[in-house]
Amino acid sequence: MTQSYEERSAVKTRRQQEDQRRMAFRRAIEDRSEQRQLLAEISEFPDTIEFNYWQASPSASRRNAQPGQ
Repeated sequence: MTQSYEERSAVKTRRQQEDQRRMAFRRAIEDRSEQRQLLAEISEFPDTIEFNYWQASPSASRRNAQPGQ
């Protein structure tokens, strides 16, 4: 037996929706994985991050300081 046009259309639509859900889920997993990896990299070198933060602050202050003060 052949399916009617409406049944084929409904099946196609359902498959597209399932594909969209799967892709959204996959992207969410990949994003989470990237976030965890970045967090792990940051956690490995906390002193470096703090050093870079404090390193940038004094140079900004020096640029704002007026000569002769």
